[in-house]
Amino acid sequence: LVDTVAQGDYDIGAAFDGDGDRNMIIGSKAFFVTPSDSLAVIAHYLEAIPYFQKNGVQGFARSMPTASAVDLVGKKLGKEVFEVPTGWKYFGNLMDAGRLCLCGEESFGTGSNHIREKDGIWAVLAWISVMQHTGKSIEDILKQHWSVYGRNYFTRYDYEECDLEPCNEMMASMEKNITAAEFVGKNYSSSGKSYKVKQADNFSYTDPVDKSVASKQGLRIVFDDGSRIVMRLSGTGSSGATVRLYIDSYEKENVLGQASVMLKPLIDIALEISELP
Repeated sequence: LVDTVAQGDYDIGAAFDGDGDRNMIIGSKAFFVTPSDSLAVIAHYLEAIPYFQKNGVQGFARSMPTASAVDLVGKKLGKEVFEVPTGWKYFGNLMDAGRLCLCGEESFGTGSNHIREKDGIWAVLAWISVMQHTGKSIEDILKQHWSVYGRNYFTRYDYEECDLEPCNEMMASMEKNITAAEFVGKNYSSSGKSYKVKQADNFSYTDPVDKSVASKQGLRIVFDDGSRIVMRLSGTGSSGATVRLYIDSYEKENVLGQASVMLKPLIDIALEISELP
């Protein structure tokens, strides 16, 4: 798909998984849209989509590891934004309570309250509605969005088939370090970029509808500028554990940089803090 769109005369390319619930969006010449940016752009233009013209716009939500781009849209539009644990079930209660109309996760899942599941085909139709409404290409829509909100450069690293015991030790050691009283306020620097720790915890979520609590959902470090480092451990089967490292680097002004270059300082800091090999 990427090669075909890159070499041909196409305005949009879309890919789905086998049951159509996950989606990937690319623009002309294979301009890649991250799932976090896709969620934020759709949120910004919801009122251009007929379904929401009819049913109204409620709140937004994202999984905790997903870049916080949609948070900025919600703040500007005066809408509630919920940060929930990984797992689509956490969106359901919010939808049923009428507090959520759009949600997504960094693993290419996007959905709205027309159904209670991810819907990749709906997401592509939403993008086509945005393109029709603006008269702009996908690349120009993103660049316009970044000029207003800034840009969340995002990446994820998966360390698969790891021995569980040393992974548990690493996570416990990192949690102890980042939840120490002196960690908040600490400064980290790399490649000319500096970040000051604003908040650090093992993420816990209290459902605002039924008050149920999901604790120990992943280690989270939030910096003053909105950038974040997230670390999660998943899988305890015979094939080993998976360590997932998420990097969410926010830039207000430098929004047209090369993602790998822009992400490197925070990646290096994440490796320093986590002591990952």
